[in-house]
Amino acid sequence: MALFANVLIGIVAALHAWFLVLEMFLWDKPAGRRVFRLTPEFATATKTLAANQGLYNGFLVAGLVWGLASGDFHVKIFFLACVFLAGVFGAWSLNNRKVFFVQAFPALIALILLHLH
Repeated sequence: MALFANVLIGIVAALHAWFLVLEMFLWDKPAGRRVFRLTPEFATATKTLAANQGLYNGFLVAGLVWGLASGDFHVKIFFLACVFLAGVFGAWSLNNRKVFFVQAFPALIALILLHLH
């Protein structure tokens, strides 16, 4: 079970690393606008906010990688809980279930697998 949890934590970290790239570097580029369904004008106007959001995703990645590298159960739990709560809030505030399934659900499954270990 621990191996499955760690693999899933790695996947969650990789997803958030991709979110960082999308939000910090590709937000106003065709790829970022396509993923987030943004108009060029809106993307330009919100680029700084998106970069800030991307930086926070980077902190989540750093914490998840720290948990994997150290093997510290509590670090893994803390950062997975942060990811889960961010995903729940994002899904709720955007009224978008896709956010829940892309962001929060994998973290929830990893949390469950860690507790089963």
